Amino acid sequence: MSGLAISGVAARFGRNEVLRGVDLAVAPGETLVLFGPSGAGKTVLLRAIAGLEPGARGIIRIDGRDVSGLGPEARSLGMAFQNFALYPHMTAYENIASPLHARGLAPAEIARRVRAVAELLRIDHVLSHPPRALSNGQKQRTALARALVGEPRGLLLDDPLRNVDAKLRYEMRLELPRLLRQRAAATIYVTQDYREAMALGDRVAVLLGGVIAQCAPPELVYDQPSHVAVARLFGDPPMNLLACRPEADAGGLRVDIAGLRLALDAAPAAAGKPCLLGLRPESLTLAREGTGATAEVVAVTPLHERMVVLLRAAGDEEVVASVAGGVAPAPGQTVVFSADAAMASLFDAGSGERIARRRAVAEKAA
Repeated sequence: MSGLAISGVAARFGRNEVLRGVDLAVAPGETLVLFGPSGAGKTVLLRAIAGLEPGARGIIRIDGRDVSGLGPEARSLGMAFQNFALYPHMTAYENIASPLHARGLAPAEIARRVRAVAELLRIDHVLSHPPRALSNGQKQRTALARALVGEPRGLLLDDPLRNVDAKLRYEMRLELPRLLRQRAAATIYVTQDYREAMALGDRVAVLLGGVIAQCAPPELVYDQPSHVAVARLFGDPPMNLLACRPEADAGGLRVDIAGLRLALDAAPAAAGKPCLLGLRPESLTLAREGTGATAEVVAVTPLHERMVVLLRAAGDEEVVASVAGGVAPAPGQTVVFSADAAMASLFDAGSGERIARRRAVAEKAA
């Protein structure tokens, strides 16, 4: 199989099992974002793939070739780090050219490749500068150019935008997908910023507890998180999670919570069991009057073009809504709110696992 494939990758530091058998496959030209909180083991996994983690176990294949026993220099991988890791005594040109010199390429070929990648990343005017004379954005692009210049079969990017300013991060989120699509490399991009994961990934792999909790296109991870822990990591404000016990009726399942009655597309086996109902704040709507549940406005916070409204609903349930900007309701005011049941998620309260939709259960049975 072409691309990058890893299976059973595990790593332990003393008694701490950081990775517990990770399996992933990335196609040529695909960008897979490895997402997770700080300390989840994302960098350890990248180092294991690159051959830089001596205690790691598992199988690494590049274009079907097992490179698990080979050193980093023989794996045809490019890597860029969050701290840039540029050689301070070299110019930008020399930093970018260093992996090509290590491979013994001719000077003319090295010059051609360095110039091409520097023009692509718009740093050709600073190639003679040492790292101390570069801005953080130029350092980041130099590190990325060094990872790309060898035309690697796999590309490992370890949170490369973390140490640059917000404006450059925004610009690079727009530019990087175009840049990476021009390369045939299978790319793994590490971040702990869910917006970056959503913007850059063809797929997002969520690393939690040393395993991949979910691997899917970004919109699916956001709309249908596989676990409560995944749901909590995506969204600002995060998903509302309300304790409930669904009931069965003629149309399937329903929940009565916070003054709302919602029909759910969820497996009938969940009826009567302790569950958590997940409602994205943007799936809630507010009105001065009409049908829905009544609630008291506790607080209102402007957030870009939207407002975040904290509500106290029936049963003293606190619910957060994210609504389009307009005339903000005042704290203490009573409003009517409703929810889009089609966007709701239902999780088992004990395991945290997502409860499958009825159609998915029926298709599996068939």
